[in-house]
Amino acid sequence: MVNNEQQPGREALSQARRVVVKIGSSLLTNDGRGLDEAAIGDWVDQIAALHHRGVEVVLVSSGAVAAGMSRLGWQARPGEVHELQAAAAVGQNGLTQCYEQHFARHDVLTAQILLTHDDLSNRKRYLNALSALRTLVEMRAVPVVNENDTVVTDEIRFGDNDTLGALVANLLEADALLLLTDQEGLFDADPRHDPDAGLIAEGRADDPRLADVAGGGGALGRGGMSTKVRAARLAARSGAVTVIASGRRPGVLTQLMAGEPLGTLLRPVQAPLAARKRWLAGHLRVRGTLTLDAGAVQVLRERGSSLLSVGVSRVQGAFRRGDMVACVDARGTLVAKGLINYGADEARTLAGQPSDRIEALLGYVEASSLIHRDNLVVIRTASP
Repeated sequence: MVNNEQQPGREALSQARRVVVKIGSSLLTNDGRGLDEAAIGDWVDQIAALHHRGVEVVLVSSGAVAAGMSRLGWQARPGEVHELQAAAAVGQNGLTQCYEQHFARHDVLTAQILLTHDDLSNRKRYLNALSALRTLVEMRAVPVVNENDTVVTDEIRFGDNDTLGALVANLLEADALLLLTDQEGLFDADPRHDPDAGLIAEGRADDPRLADVAGGGGALGRGGMSTKVRAARLAARSGAVTVIASGRRPGVLTQLMAGEPLGTLLRPVQAPLAARKRWLAGHLRVRGTLTLDAGAVQVLRERGSSLLSVGVSRVQGAFRRGDMVACVDARGTLVAKGLINYGADEARTLAGQPSDRIEALLGYVEASSLIHRDNLVVIRTASP
C-alpha cells in the first residue's frame, strides 16, 4: 500500500523540535585515552545552542565503561559482566560531572537517566520513563541517558547505545536520531580497506542492502555500523529520521540541524503521525473499554486533548496501567485508542470525577489524565 504522506528527509532536521543525540565511546574517550573534555565541551556548546533555540535535546551518552577503564588503568575492555559493571560505576560519576560542568556554562540544567531494557519492555516502567523524560524536557533540562551498566546482566542489556538511542527516540516520538561516530557516515564498502568506498548520502531505513555494507564495532564500543543501521530501523517505527555522521567534524550538530548534507541520512517509510497512528491503532491488543460522554468525545475529536476522568461514564475490562484501551461514545462507536495511566479498578473509582479529586480518591496522583494526548490516537472512521 502506498503511503501518500511525505516521507521526512533533510528538511525534517531543520524543522525538528525534538531530537535524540547519541555520542559513542570512541569519541567521548578519544579512543580510550580518558574523557576528551575539549570535545565534550564542543558538543555541549552545540547542544546548548540548539536548546536555546527551543529545540528539545535528549543526549544518549556512552563512555561510562571506557572512562572507568581509563581511570582503572585497564588497556583492554573486560569480558566479564562484573568487571564491566565495576568500570561503569567508576566512570559514570566522572562522565556525569563533566557534562554538568559544561552545560552549566550555558545555564542549562542536566539530568542523569540510567535505563535497562527491562525499563522499556515493562508497561509500568515504560510509562514511568516516558513521564520522567517528558517532564524533564518540558522543564527545559537536558536528560543525559545511558544504559545502566552497573546493574545490567546479559539478559537485559541493550547491547549498545545506538539501540538505546533509537528506543528513546521511539519513547519520546523524537523527530530525529543523530548518531555521532568516528566515521563520516555509512559507506558502500569498508573505507579502512577500500580506497574507492563511497559515502551513502541517503537511503531508506528499511533497505535490507544496508546490513550487507555495515561493519563491526571497535575495541571500546559494543556497536558498529550494523548497530546503527538497526537503530535507524527502530527509530523509523515512530517516524524519526536517523543521521549517522562524524562527531569529529566541527559544528556537526548545528550543521545537521540546519539541513546541511552531511553523513548518511536514513529515512523512515512513514511520516511520524502515520507511524504513531499505525502503532497505536493496530499493533497492541485492546484490554478494556472506556465509555465517554458527549463532551469528552467532542474534545478528543476537535482539540486532540488528553482524556480526563471527568469525561468517562463507564469502565469495562480488567486492564493494568500502560495497557491499550478503547474509547467509545454512548452508542459504542469507537472514538479513540490509547495507553491508560491507571488500572481498571482505579479508573472505575475516577470515572466521572474531576482531575483535582484524584489524590483524594486514590491517595496519590499517577497522572492528571487517564490517557495523555501523546499516547492517544483518535479514530476518525471506525466501527466498534
